Amino acid sequence: MTDINAFIDEKVKNNDVFLFMKGSPDFPQCGFSGQVVQILNYLGVPYDSANVLESDELRDGIKTYTNWPTIPQLYVKGEFVGGADIIREMFQAGELQTHMESAGIAVKQTA
Repeated sequence: MTDINAFIDEKVKNNDVFLFMKGSPDFPQCGFSGQVVQILNYLGVPYDSANVLESDELRDGIKTYTNWPTIPQLYVKGEFVGGADIIREMFQAGELQTHMESAGIAVKQTA
């Protein structure tokens, strides 16, 4: 396992909710990352994140790790859930809230 894969693996497995995104939750640097941050904040879900713009190795590594071509990427309890479109659709259908709750993650708001 490469160093970047080890870093990604550690973040995914040691955080209940982890978001690989462009920018930070306080300053998203793309609209898609911003949408996912807004959804997570609305739900009141605690999460951690990594800014893929800080490292080409991380930006490329996360795409390889999941075999998913786009960023952001959301993980819940070590499982890749999806990118912005999937997260938005799940949220609008109430599926994201259910998924979080069934994973043992408290959701403060419901859509």
